[in-house]
Amino acid sequence: MHFNCSTILHPHPQVISSLAFKTSASTFPEWENPALLSQRRICSKNISRKLRSAVRLTSMSSTPLQFIEKTSTLPQDIGFPIMVNGCTGKMGKAVVEAAVSAGLHLVPISFSSNNISGKTVQVGGKDIQLYGPSERESILLSVLDEYPNLIVVDYTVPAAVNNNAELYCRVGVPFVMGTTGGDRERLYKTVEDSKVYAVISPQMGKQVVAFLAAMEIMAEQFPGAFSGYTLEVMESHQASKLDTSGTAKAVITCFQKLGVSFEFDQIKQIRDPRQQIEMVGVPEEHLSGHAFHLYHLTSPDQTVSFEFQHNVCGRSIYAEGTVDAAIFLAKKVKSKAEKRIYDMIDVLREGNMR
Repeated sequence: MHFNCSTILHPHPQVISSLAFKTSASTFPEWENPALLSQRRICSKNISRKLRSAVRLTSMSSTPLQFIEKTSTLPQDIGFPIMVNGCTGKMGKAVVEAAVSAGLHLVPISFSSNNISGKTVQVGGKDIQLYGPSERESILLSVLDEYPNLIVVDYTVPAAVNNNAELYCRVGVPFVMGTTGGDRERLYKTVEDSKVYAVISPQMGKQVVAFLAAMEIMAEQFPGAFSGYTLEVMESHQASKLDTSGTAKAVITCFQKLGVSFEFDQIKQIRDPRQQIEMVGVPEEHLSGHAFHLYHLTSPDQTVSFEFQHNVCGRSIYAEGTVDAAIFLAKKVKSKAEKRIYDMIDVLREGNMR
């Protein structure tokens, strides 16, 4: 059983998240099926013409399950100063723009590498002064003195994760760590020992986090439900991403608990731009920033198949999630909640995202 484009996707220009269940006589996933690949490419090329005001989580066989409107303003009592470190990077820029759009007060200062320290850059229509590693502590202390309700967001580089976190903890500033990599065990221990407010998550996309949470619930409540099924996994990211998707690994871990035999080295990674356009259906304008994932399950007798798919174009889903995490953290500080490490599941459970 196959479906037409209008049923398969209801995309936002930055996000396509679909959860598919279907029965099929074919044992080959869609990225290896020429007819379906052609259909997916046509759908993907229409992304930029679709709605620009919402993110939809859809089912291929039904009407949209969830419709999330994005608002551009916050209640007056939620406004607070936010400092985005790494603002010259692609994610940092996206977070600055999302924060300004949300009505937060952007602190015009950011940590940077030594080679651009001392420069002033314009991001999100704001002039931001950059400071290198040697000036971090004195600058952060002066910023915190001027903005006592400060929330810091970190999108620097993996090599800076631990040193930056140690600084935030030493100074006592609440922070959102969106940067991946570094010594994660050391990171968590640093924050736990210091008792500061922090949101740490390698995946900031709210809808993707919700999907992962649902997978974990299914794995916990129905272990072995897919015993005997074979799994094929494809993930496509921009060519600059050299490692395997952490999100794909998290989903696969859930499938393993559900009884599927699959190892991480079986993941099909696609980094070649030509293949991404022709095989996966990534819009050309998003080759430099996308995250497409496809998980295909086939029953032992090959008469039933299940497919889970979540595709992201651009970085807005992560930027919006980061801003929601910062708002969540600011509320925790204001309410004098427990000082501890929170994650994006906690942010989702709060239930009052924009």
